[in-house]
Amino acid sequence: QVQLVESGGGLVQAGGSLRLSCAASGRTYAMGWFRQAPGKEREIVAAISWIGGNTYYKDSVKGRFTISRDNAKNTVYLQMNSLKPEDTAVYYCAAGQSLSDSRWTYSYWGQGTQVTVSS
Repeated sequence: QVQLVESGGGLVQAGGSLRLSCAASGRTYAMGWFRQAPGKEREIVAAISWIGGNTYYKDSVKGRFTISRDNAKNTVYLQMNSLKPEDTAVYYCAAGQSLSDSRWTYSYWGQGTQVTVSS
């Protein structure tokens, strides 16, 4: 069983930046960041493999968000720059066996952290 704890959410103005962190209680393989806005489905934002550093990004965040990981700390990060109001959502960290853009392939989830971008 792996526990995931997110941190770093908050309120920021459009154009600003936030850095999310997700600390895992043990070794994990692929890690992903998802988000869910009110009334919408949970969607992938970015994902990273634990070995090799392969990454995946949702088209709308490419060039603005960067996912990275520190294997020694069992921690994954999401650097979010040039934030837009449409980025407002609860952001969830997830862990799975392989890099994927599907939420169904991730077995472990954090509790979520709110990101609010004001216009």
